[in-house]
Amino acid sequence: MHLLTPALFPPPILVLLLAVAGTAAYYDLRYRRIPNALSVGGVCAGLLVHLVLSGWGGLARSAAGLGLAFAVYLLLYLAHAMGAGDVKLMAAVGAIAGPADWFRVAVLAWFAGAVLALLLVTARRRLRRTLWNVAFILREWMAGRPPYLTREDLDVKSEQALRLPHGLSIAAGVLAAVVLSLRRSA
Repeated sequence: MHLLTPALFPPPILVLLLAVAGTAAYYDLRYRRIPNALSVGGVCAGLLVHLVLSGWGGLARSAAGLGLAFAVYLLLYLAHAMGAGDVKLMAAVGAIAGPADWFRVAVLAWFAGAVLALLLVTARRRLRRTLWNVAFILREWMAGRPPYLTREDLDVKSEQALRLPHGLSIAAGVLAAVVLSLRRSA
């Protein structure tokens, strides 16, 4: 199976993915935060649904998706490139989707985030500055220095940063994965 070949989501997984991601996108757009109750509830529901659908093997796959998603997004959080709510939301998506499907969702979410970011920086007339920032970030990383220590506007936690509601990107990735899954089953 190819890495980006969409899986066929069982209906309970499909509904749970859409509900958690859609609710998170709403909260992230409206309040600029993702509630912990939503993420923790998503993790618990994902683990439980997989246990019910596939027994202990399903629970193990769900836990693996949770662990993979949390580890990847924790690294982004530690680099000050992502908020804690995004880490917890992606952990919930990982628990619901499982590791292989989480990776598909993540790639689609990153693509959606890149498109949304390009639209945002273009609308704010910050494309040139953003491209310079990307080059600066890469140069600092290659030198082993965290870029946010030198430039506060490169820290996602700073008020000076141009921030994108990543919950929206995650929801777009989930929606794209679900649509691809439905197209495959048709």
